[in-house]
Amino acid sequence: QVQLVESGGGLVQPGGSLRLSCAASRNFFSISDMGWYRQAPGKQRELVATITPGGSTNYADSVKGRFAISGDNAKNTIYLQMNTLRPEDTAVYYCNAHIKIYVYDAYYNTYWGQGTQVTVSS
Repeated sequence: QVQLVESGGGLVQPGGSLRLSCAASRNFFSISDMGWYRQAPGKQRELVATITPGGSTNYADSVKGRFAISGDNAKNTIYLQMNTLRPEDTAVYYCNAHIKIYVYDAYYNTYWGQGTQVTVSS
């Protein structure tokens, strides 16, 4: 099993910034992508951003130009730099990864972090 350990959430005023981190707890054979999702109260979980080991990124329209996802392959870690935060960004942010732990694994398994709360409020 792989654990995804998140950090960096908290309370910030509108217009402020936060940086989230997510680290995989062990080495593995292959990863197809890692990313961030978020879930606000009463809403479905939604994609925020994803990144591949090659550096290709994908963003939700609502965060384009404000958020930036990056990764450190050597550390099996990704980051989410969140700027110009808005109250509507308030949510629990979850790290996600698609990983093959062993070379003989036929499929990529999906892993989730425990979630970190981001609250944007004055």
